[in-house]
Amino acid sequence: MTDIIRSHGFTNESLEWDAWLDVVDLDEATAAQIAVLEESHPKAKASDYYLFLVHQPEILRQRSAAFNAIMYAPGGLPRAERELSTTVVSRINGCVYCASVHAQRFEQLARRNDVIRQVFADPRSAGTTKREQAIAQFSAALTESPNDIRADHLLALREAGLSDAEILDLIHSIAIFAWANRLMLNLGEPVFPEPPAAS
Repeated sequence: MTDIIRSHGFTNESLEWDAWLDVVDLDEATAAQIAVLEESHPKAKASDYYLFLVHQPEILRQRSAAFNAIMYAPGGLPRAERELSTTVVSRINGCVYCASVHAQRFEQLARRNDVIRQVFADPRSAGTTKREQAIAQFSAALTESPNDIRADHLLALREAGLSDAEILDLIHSIAIFAWANRLMLNLGEPVFPEPPAAS
């Protein structure tokens, strides 16, 4: 089992998320809404996030298709590195829920959490290898100052061993989390697990 990390307000624990506005009641959902929930994520019917977004089912369908293609498509940037980049983005944007989810996914894929501990402490200097450091630094730079990205930023990724296709995957991963984080941050809040009762 992975060690629990709680650092700088972030965690790799499984969190819940509560919407601030009314979610769609499954008993009153239309057939189109149910279909989109079933397409979007295996746990969508139990998630406040999806149950809120499905107020606009066609937008949720397009969002889920883009998200799933960017994060889960075979080939290109390894899945663990996509998860690392999105954890960095979520940490910088202050999205505790997204950071926890993608930290866990990195840990499942990479079978370690050393770099996650680093991301929570200081995302701009995180990374256990030159390649991880380059991914973390670029993810931070593109998140914080997208208008300042230049060709030399991409060349630094190449020098760290990323192919052009992997660089494109990385940029897609970072960019979609500008969207994902803002939805999460502005529509609800994370819920931490209850601490264990004292014996």
